[in-house]
Amino acid sequence: MKRATITFPDDLEQALERFVDEQTVPVQLTAVVQYLGERGYLPSRSKLRIRPAGRGSGQDDVSVSHDQYLSSSAT
Repeated sequence: MKRATITFPDDLEQALERFVDEQTVPVQLTAVVQYLGERGYLPSRSKLRIRPAGRGSGQDDVSVSHDQYLSSSAT
């Protein structure tokens, strides 16, 4: 088992305490954090904003052949 020390922002700590207080069975911290996000106990901090690159790759099939491009760049 790995042990880690983490620091929670205040809003996450409050959400965690609120959720844990509602549970009848103890749960793992990682499961709780994931669950909080999925169930709306903790609102998202920011929205995903995808912006096109100023200059493209020059390839016109990347969205279709992304696996091929990723595997060739990993080697």
